[in-house]
Amino acid sequence: MELKLINAQGQSSSTVTASDALFGRDFNEALVHQVVVAYQANARAGNRKQKDREEVHHSTKKPFRQKGTGRARAGMTSSPLWRGGGRIFPNTPEENFTQKVNRKMYRAGLAAILSQLAREDRLVVIEDFAIEAPKTRLFAQKLKALGLGSDPVLLVTDSLDDNLALASRNLPNVLVLEAHQADPVSLVRFPKVIFTKGAVAKIEEMLA
Repeated sequence: MELKLINAQGQSSSTVTASDALFGRDFNEALVHQVVVAYQANARAGNRKQKDREEVHHSTKKPFRQKGTGRARAGMTSSPLWRGGGRIFPNTPEENFTQKVNRKMYRAGLAAILSQLAREDRLVVIEDFAIEAPKTRLFAQKLKALGLGSDPVLLVTDSLDDNLALASRNLPNVLVLEAHQADPVSLVRFPKVIFTKGAVAKIEEMLA
């Protein structure tokens, strides 16, 4: 599989040979959907809380007498059947939202995403991406020179130094990750993905 290699001016200079198993795989929509949903679910924290009938604020007095009213019998207003009563199966912060995805499935899903990005010309490779100082202006100028001034961009590098991390964090439409941090959600979300040549080699080694 040949990936387009661009120079510092954003022009296609040559190609890079990449693994067919990683960048030439058929797109499996069901698998990609499962991997993306599982990744988001596994990142979800239990942050909602509902009260059961022991926790709601209520009186322990019997609302009305047992017989003769024509109504269904009731013992407390904390009953889940009553307005303001407790929930039968309340949500708790200990709720577990994780979904299991086998390692082989996860790697196949990432490969399907990368292959589709390459087919749609949304993935390009650059020899190296480095800036001299941790300045957002320098980072933005380099993206503009590549022809990606205002587009949302995911940059995947083989090693993330302080200059890149500090210069990119103030740009809302830019995300910089190391190769081992590349995740299915980020790869799907960004319309343009840039890999450094070293990152391509690392991700091939990771997902081999």
